[in-house]
Amino acid sequence: MASPDGVKEDIGRGIDAALSAGAEYADARYFTEDLSENLVLYDGNLEANDTGFQSGVGVRVLWGGAWGFAATSDTGSVTACFDRALQNARTASRLVKVKIRMGKNPPVRGSYSSPVEVDPFTVDLSDKLGFLTALDSRMKEDWILRRIVGAEFQKRRILFMSSDGSEIEKRLANVFATMMVMALDSDGRMQRRSMQLYTTGRGTRCWEMLCEPELFGAHAERIKSELSELVKADQIEHGTRSVILLPGQGFLQVHETIGHPLELDRILGYELSYAGGSFVTLDSIGRLRYGSEKLNVSSYGSIENSPGTFGFDDDGSPERDYLLIDRGILVNALTSRAMVNEANDRAGREVFRDAGGVARATAFYRAPIDRMTNVNILPGTDGTLEDIVASTENGIIVDNPTSWSIGSNREHFHFGCEIAWEVRDGRRTRVLRNPTYQGHTLEFYGSLSAVGDERTWRVEQVDNCGKGEPNQVMQLGHGVPVVRFDNVITGERG
Repeated sequence: MASPDGVKEDIGRGIDAALSAGAEYADARYFTEDLSENLVLYDGNLEANDTGFQSGVGVRVLWGGAWGFAATSDTGSVTACFDRALQNARTASRLVKVKIRMGKNPPVRGSYSSPVEVDPFTVDLSDKLGFLTALDSRMKEDWILRRIVGAEFQKRRILFMSSDGSEIEKRLANVFATMMVMALDSDGRMQRRSMQLYTTGRGTRCWEMLCEPELFGAHAERIKSELSELVKADQIEHGTRSVILLPGQGFLQVHETIGHPLELDRILGYELSYAGGSFVTLDSIGRLRYGSEKLNVSSYGSIENSPGTFGFDDDGSPERDYLLIDRGILVNALTSRAMVNEANDRAGREVFRDAGGVARATAFYRAPIDRMTNVNILPGTDGTLEDIVASTENGIIVDNPTSWSIGSNREHFHFGCEIAWEVRDGRRTRVLRNPTYQGHTLEFYGSLSAVGDERTWRVEQVDNCGKGEPNQVMQLGHGVPVVRFDNVITGERG
């Protein structure tokens, strides 16, 4: 195994050799460390105690308008890895119909580190299990049939180098956690309430964030109490009413019907065979009314505490702040360098000016693709949840997904949720079980009638966004306030 400095020198030589062989562009990502740990308690018993470590180099070479990719965990064979990537690109260039261009970018030199106070990998396993066990004991009741509590930790150190002359070092850290309680309702059907660790988007992350009661642990009693109401609740009736999404449900709505449709590679048709396409076209940018004037959505790279914040993407582009939807009008997409150039070429005009910094790969042995970062609905001016409830005549409040069905182009959707609270004449009345709602994406966002203020806004963490062939599971965040939509089909027909 080569030393880190030796690997860096080999990468530099590999990039130079690729350019000398006629490559238009080359880069490499060196994961010097990629650590993970997953702990799960199931009914108080240790169900999972998994740790992982990997390191290696992933190389991309652009030759003849085609990508070639290769990877190795043997840091002593970086030169051979560049040779394989170049050969793969030459082979692919004989088949490619749309030539890829990265363009010329000025060199970027910088670094980014997730704001961490306590590295979870320095915390004793006994302390981690003690924390989870104490939380599990607070959820335990005779009438509760199943309890799950778990935490996942990640730490990565990545060096990026490219033929642009860019050199970037990133130190990324993530922590995720979930707890869930389950019990049978009066029909013998399993019901559940759950809670995931979230962030305010500010401050540091990792072990100290997990230990902050407001962000996670203090919710154990709440979800247990809500489950006790849920198992005795009436079934929701089919009908058309307003739907108020709490952030625990709103994040998935944003993820599936704004985030994925606005990934530029989907818009260009690159995910059709697996993850699906998009109803958005290049002509939609700057013209399509995506929702009501209350809808403002950003790709907000400046959130300091989120798994969607990483400083620089895997093309070497700085992560940046820009609006995707401005007062209901679609104005941009989630973009990377090559996809921006291809989109502009296809359109015959400048649809996109700059790359949005969204190219990411989940590991050294995967090639970067367009991924969501922090896709957020910006806070509005309609006050708190209580304010929005007070102005609602007939509706439900829903939280946390149980099921989701999405059109292949994200043009329509159907969601099931853990719990609903009925709202009548400005007051929250009773709990309802098995709530569902559905709609067509543009109609649904067009009915957006209330957006909560900053007091209702929080960043929900996503640790399991799958996309790409081979599949890549990516981490990201969604900042969402409380939001209300009107005239929504809810419940199932009898």
